[in-house]
Amino acid sequence: MPRPSGPPTVRLRLLAAELQELRSAARLTREQVEEQAGVNQGTLWRIEKAQAKPHNGTLEALFELYGVPAERRTELLELAQAAKTPGWSHTGPQQVHDAGYAAYVAFESQAKAMHNYESIYVPGLLQTEEYARASMVDGPPMERAVIDARVRIRTERQAVLSRQGDGVEPLQFWAVMDEALLHREVGDRSVLRRQLQKLIDEADRPNVTLQVIPFSKGAYPWMNGGFVRFVFGSAAPDLIYEERLGGSVFMEREEEVDRYGFVFDQLRARALSPRDTIAFIAKLMTS
Repeated sequence: MPRPSGPPTVRLRLLAAELQELRSAARLTREQVEEQAGVNQGTLWRIEKAQAKPHNGTLEALFELYGVPAERRTELLELAQAAKTPGWSHTGPQQVHDAGYAAYVAFESQAKAMHNYESIYVPGLLQTEEYARASMVDGPPMERAVIDARVRIRTERQAVLSRQGDGVEPLQFWAVMDEALLHREVGDRSVLRRQLQKLIDEADRPNVTLQVIPFSKGAYPWMNGGFVRFVFGSAAPDLIYEERLGGSVFMEREEEVDRYGFVFDQLRARALSPRDTIAFIAKLMTS
């Protein structure tokens, strides 16, 4: 079983997360997988931790046991074949569990911290259910069932802000937002008002930091963009995620991560302080 030389790439980490999710969905332990598919428990552990690149034969045995559809098998095999290639992008129709979205959710659950800049919508981890639904209904065309599923998943994802357990701490979330999104009536005025109140409420968490860049600051670099930095600590290298019109992109090269880190530092230096941000949002609610 080949081991990656150096840190695992985003593709190998995505493959590992997908395989672990498939095993969980099949409700199988590693011991049961060894008994039924002949894949050693230690080998499977290394695969699911992105510490080893699986052979095609191993993948096929796992796919058969997990009941993976043929189309999905092809996608995962292609992902495994390109596991040494840094970076990853995904284009295509928005499904409930498309590869880009599944990757984002997997990395979000594994990260120790996230740095998020948004200029269009409130960050997903801070959205009310009705705001999230309105943003999807008014966004690119999606089937109603897909919207319902994505709203449910987005709401469930917010549990990372309050997760607890043995050795598990809540996600440290730092968001910088452009003032424009605090005025944009996603849904209607009442939906926006309740969303602003949720921002104030979420900011009470010790692990959530919010900052707003007000209109009075004028134009600034990256004003019309949006990105996320996943911080994994010593467990793995950080990742950058950016959603573009043509699809989603993950970046992992050190120079790319450093560049986005520098941009985020510049953005939060330009923004209001966390305390002034909450006062600013509260004032908007009374205007």
